[in-house]
Amino acid sequence: MIETAKLALGNLFGLAREELERLAEECGEPRYRGRQLFSAIYGKRERDFTRLTGLSRSLRALLSSRFYIGYPEVREKLRSRDGSIRYLLALADGESVESVFMPEERRTTLCISTQVGCAVDCRFCFTALMGLRRNIATGEILGQVYSMLADRGVEKSTRLNVVFMGMGEPLLNYAAVMKASRIMADPAGLAIPARRITVSTSGVVPRIRDLGREPARPKLAVSLNASSDEQREALMPLNRKYPLLELLSACREFPLGPRERLTFEYVLLKDINDSEADARRVASLLSGIRAKVNLIPYNSGGALPYRTPALDRVLAFQSVLAARRVPTFIRISRGQDVRAACGQLRVESG
Repeated sequence: MIETAKLALGNLFGLAREELERLAEECGEPRYRGRQLFSAIYGKRERDFTRLTGLSRSLRALLSSRFYIGYPEVREKLRSRDGSIRYLLALADGESVESVFMPEERRTTLCISTQVGCAVDCRFCFTALMGLRRNIATGEILGQVYSMLADRGVEKSTRLNVVFMGMGEPLLNYAAVMKASRIMADPAGLAIPARRITVSTSGVVPRIRDLGREPARPKLAVSLNASSDEQREALMPLNRKYPLLELLSACREFPLGPRERLTFEYVLLKDINDSEADARRVASLLSGIRAKVNLIPYNSGGALPYRTPALDRVLAFQSVLAARRVPTFIRISRGQDVRAACGQLRVESG
């Protein structure tokens, strides 16, 4: 079934290649016109049907009368001292999501959301304070990327990384996330290799297994954040449904490329999960997994009681893991001064 294709003034943005091919046939055109439309929308980033000169004038007129190509609207943007930009993007139904644009010397990383709010309720995450309002459609996921690229005038030759680490749990919106990933990775779309697309999960075990069976898949990052079930349940209630034994079993079975490692993210919370004993338990948990660990000192704020550990505590945690041959990196989140850092995204209203 074609998403929105039979609705008056339906948005074509978010339709996959095969859906656009079927749409072309419904318009009395050969299927290859759908492939041309896909390339124009996603590869050339066109939003004006009159500019699609590879299509016949009659088809352009028909498309213009029935459809549009629309991205989420930029409602607000806040620029950090480090150059990153926090975007508030308005969706068609009045809801909003936040995304982050992070330019670097050799690449640009885009952090995007998959839900309006989040149902997982991690205790240290500001998005959890919103609750879950709804899943985000494929076009709304892709639209965050295209809205930021258009607003910043990013050249098509720019090296892009995309991380599904914004608002929401990506694996609880699995179909839309995978469809968006495939469109982004398509050579006729943004042509971002799957290895430069990362999906971060709090540990939805059945969908981790589904992701491992995908013929082409993004990279996986697992938010660990604790060294025992008791500790993790207090911080991440999802652990009651998918405890560490089950989660780590799925991680051990997850197929990896020859040089690929599974990423584990560990948010360090002062005096809660940041001891050297915690680090030793984490190393034991990850035994037998080709893993790397990103240590993320907590990005604090007034609404939650958690605090950032001292740097020497972070370094000590890293040293324990390194001594046990677990590659470990300290990630200082960008955009902290505009609340764009890891775990800080939260739409206050509307």
